[in-house]
Amino acid sequence: MRVAAVGRRWGLSAVSSSGLITRGVREHSGCGGGPSKGTLKDLADVFIQNEEWRQAKLIDDPNFFDRLKSNHDPKYLWIGCADARVPANQLMGEEAGTVFVHRNIGNQVLSSDMSMMSTVQYAVEFLKVPHIIVCGHYDCGAVKAASSNRNHGPSLEHWLASIRDVRRTHRQEILGLSSEEERHRRLVELNVLEGCLSVFKTPVVQQRRVETHEDPAYPFTMPRIHPLVYDPGLGRLERLKVNLEAYLDEFGNIYDMYGKGATGDSI
Repeated sequence: MRVAAVGRRWGLSAVSSSGLITRGVREHSGCGGGPSKGTLKDLADVFIQNEEWRQAKLIDDPNFFDRLKSNHDPKYLWIGCADARVPANQLMGEEAGTVFVHRNIGNQVLSSDMSMMSTVQYAVEFLKVPHIIVCGHYDCGAVKAASSNRNHGPSLEHWLASIRDVRRTHRQEILGLSSEEERHRRLVELNVLEGCLSVFKTPVVQQRRVETHEDPAYPFTMPRIHPLVYDPGLGRLERLKVNLEAYLDEFGNIYDMYGKGATGDSI
């Protein structure tokens, strides 16, 4: 049964046991049209918006949720920043069910991060995603923090150390840029590049690439690894203009566990 009217964004509402909104009550704070303390406390607006979204999906496609409940077959593993301005599905124009997502501060791929490594293993070994995206974004707070000479305290400073290492590794290139904004944007991009290389370093990714490279049933070597960057000021997602294979050729004797088969036809 479709709800005839849904409460406004900052309204309070009661939700019946069936999940439908049964009534909405307007309640304001004493200063303008913002949320009241009650709204913030009980997340009423979240449930209202969920019901709006649910009903819109059912109108557009009555079988949408039936398909989701029985099938999880994403096309992409998205490794991105936890920044609230960078929502993977929305900016890719993808529906629920197509993007397997891992997000952290600064979109870092660290072998010491068991949450990350478990996500990569599950995505590659069990979901068998054909594409892995590492996406950074400009105006990244983590990259800015790692560019400063300031102690952000545990555990944040421990986490930022890896971005500081990227900055050190590519120090000459970064210092050669003329403005602070250019240096920031380039460090964002280099952090993505290092993340892509870290994805390739993982044994489960290399093993899967060897398997699919040698099997003619696959149209290309999987998973492919894609370095992307998002500009929240423009809403634009772009692929970084880098040759990952050149980096792998340079460092392959260190990280490649399977020979050229892991590199495959294209990274």
